[in-house]
Amino acid sequence: MADRIKMTTPLVEMDGDEMTRIIWKMIKDELLLPYIDLKTEYYDLGLQHRDATDDQVTVDSANATKRLGVAVKCATITPNAQRVEEYQLKEMWKSPNGTIRALLDGTVFRAPIIAAGIDPLVPTWTKPITIARHAYGDVYKSVDMVVEAGSKAELLVTDKTGEATSELIHEFVNTSGIILGQHNTDASISSFARSCFNFALDTKQDLWFATKDTISKKYDHRFKDIFQDIFESEYEDRFQAAGIEYFYTLIDDAVARVMRSEGGYIWACKNYDGDVMSDMVATAFGSLGMMTSVLVSPSGAFEYEAAHGTVTRHYYKHLKGEETSTNSVATIFAWTGALKKRGELDELPELSAFAEALEQATIATIESGVMTGDLYALSSLAEKRKVSTEEFIQEVGKNLRLKKPFQG
Repeated sequence: MADRIKMTTPLVEMDGDEMTRIIWKMIKDELLLPYIDLKTEYYDLGLQHRDATDDQVTVDSANATKRLGVAVKCATITPNAQRVEEYQLKEMWKSPNGTIRALLDGTVFRAPIIAAGIDPLVPTWTKPITIARHAYGDVYKSVDMVVEAGSKAELLVTDKTGEATSELIHEFVNTSGIILGQHNTDASISSFARSCFNFALDTKQDLWFATKDTISKKYDHRFKDIFQDIFESEYEDRFQAAGIEYFYTLIDDAVARVMRSEGGYIWACKNYDGDVMSDMVATAFGSLGMMTSVLVSPSGAFEYEAAHGTVTRHYYKHLKGEETSTNSVATIFAWTGALKKRGELDELPELSAFAEALEQATIATIESGVMTGDLYALSSLAEKRKVSTEEFIQEVGKNLRLKKPFQG
């Protein structure tokens, strides 16, 4: 079609698994290809192709993201033992998200998608709260041990000269117990900080950061100090010019402030805190099906994806020919996020305007009362209608056509 929007630089397209793979094609066919001369560098991250390439395709897709700067990713399976048997895999491959995250040295930012009728459980939350989760270290790379009674546990560090320093953890005199050792690195914390500061500037939102440095006087305090040093030396003037604020507080104080707030800021959390708080925020705002997720590297690469999984139960229904009602909103917004960023970087305002129009059409569909089953169960709208997976995307397409042309 001659009037389709032209792209200059490709997106990295990472295809995925199960029901989200089905939805991926529907979105492209119904909502994207009629309007965009879509240029992508395609990588099939479906589980069977990852297995066939010994997971090299995942590494290649991450390297392509570094090179091209913007990627969009479909949800993928992280196999367990049952999946290894089901798909007859060579081995239990690692999480693609974990591999990509490590190669991009990225931070995950997740924010709710707001629509009238999908009401937050916290009444004061009128604006999205974006969780920035540090994705390295802490309990996720920890070692732990069961300790017998009568044992003494010590923390031992041997420096590069061979000199050892130790501190007593605990003497288990009359009882057995457990110990846990965890770590982080200055390099990873610094990357986390810069990703957060850059994202705050990019989205023009205040940035909150919280640890428990009053108790963890070296470990958590290190996070606080690195954030503060980088802010003062590299970002303070830019934040002032943008009219936004960097705010540090203790994690328990942050929770209390968040619950009383209206939203509209980025809340940066250490790995475990971010894991917990992102699920809390997602649930309180409605559903993982109504969450955006973007991985941002400190070098300025962006990878957009849906925050949820591959919707296996619906996929098995689809294979039987049964009707499904699967929420495609987060996957649509993964595409729109990537297209807006590509349009911004390539100075293609018509591409960004199209992506914005698609987001508005998606929200308008829900607010008109047309929605998938998960949202139907949540919605407070007086008049609403549950539709199938295909019907919802088709209804979004109808609303999108009403918004053309996209060049305001």
